[in-house]
Amino acid sequence: MTPQTADLLEFLNESPCNFLAVKNITDRLDRAGFTPLDMADEWSLHPGGRHYIVKNSSAVFAFIVGEDPAAGFKIISAHSDSPGFRIKPNAEIVNEGGVVTLNTEVYGGPILYTWFDRPLSISGRVILRGESPLRPVTRLVNFYRPLLTIPHLAIHYNRSVNEGNPLSKQRDMLPVLGRVSSREEGKGLLTRMVARELGVTPGEILDYDLTLYDTTPACLVGLDEEFISSGRIDDLEMAHAAVTALTASAADGDGAMTRVMAIFDNEETGSGTKQGAASPILRAILQRLCGDFGVYSRAVARSFMVSADNGHALHPNYPSKQDPTNHPVPGDGPVVKINANCKYMTDAHSAAVFKGICERAEIPCQVFVNHSDTPGGSTLGNILTSQIELDGVDMGAPQWAMHSCRETAAVADHLSIIAAFTAFYNL
Repeated sequence: MTPQTADLLEFLNESPCNFLAVKNITDRLDRAGFTPLDMADEWSLHPGGRHYIVKNSSAVFAFIVGEDPAAGFKIISAHSDSPGFRIKPNAEIVNEGGVVTLNTEVYGGPILYTWFDRPLSISGRVILRGESPLRPVTRLVNFYRPLLTIPHLAIHYNRSVNEGNPLSKQRDMLPVLGRVSSREEGKGLLTRMVARELGVTPGEILDYDLTLYDTTPACLVGLDEEFISSGRIDDLEMAHAAVTALTASAADGDGAMTRVMAIFDNEETGSGTKQGAASPILRAILQRLCGDFGVYSRAVARSFMVSADNGHALHPNYPSKQDPTNHPVPGDGPVVKINANCKYMTDAHSAAVFKGICERAEIPCQVFVNHSDTPGGSTLGNILTSQIELDGVDMGAPQWAMHSCRETAAVADHLSIIAAFTAFYNL
């Protein structure tokens, strides 16, 4: 196992939610000499300076300042969130026999039945009372240990389960937390658990953003350990590749252009938040880096963005689902994502640029196009171009079981993408 592969597995295990993913990215940036900035403060920047901004604890934007503000930006974007389950307020439901389930809401578009019968835990963000109501305190929490499970209905009660099983998100997907002796004991149980984990009193907790995750560690599978098996590969694999490449490029390459990494949140729900790709956050950061609108306009015109979000690999059991001539195979390199109806920002020019980057990095490159009878989703690239008139390409690693509780990608592709990203930053 290569050090980069081992680091990816560690990153996936340590990042069970968007908030912890951003925390782990900023830890890597800190170790590489990057320093935090705040959008509310004045900035003092100089060429070669390494800095980052965190937005809402779940998005992070890092950059290495170029020597010429008008020279443009080399941007890699990805996202920190993954489909799953968010815990609702007043979540405890005390059932017959004192069995406690938690009331949850589906986030994004997970494959629901992949979440059954797994050891689940809780992680997220907790908001505590501060000195001012306008300045509450944010703490991150991760229970690490298995706490819950979503038990499937036995086949004896649903003999046709293997022929199709429609699921109710409100009835069928509630996780079991444990048992209590009375309904009164169940009230506020989750808040008390969180308070105990953080070493605070329940009264200090004002609110929380808590999600479920599978506690099964990320691992390698396959005859030669050629595949990565983990939750949240979409899109934490690309976030890991981006931060690895940015920190590796910090001392190398042409310093004229500013190198930027943008890890947004809420891509899985449409990006329409203050920390999402549809917000003006990246544009505001780039404008401040330029200091003048005229300089900013010239810089954007000379810029290129790699929108990194994973794509669909050819499935050995369902080859008919793929386009007949453009079906990427795991292990054969990153994929350029193309769509005639502009679901992706890729065009022939930007595809050629990225293929040239892959040639510079001496890695293979593939193309993904949807089967014409199966429309696909969109991603960060075309959403960002509604805010910034950037030239760029949508790409990603080919993977299986996208949006499953457990996804699969190829080790070789991840290493190739890190090499391509590093070559891009070093151009």
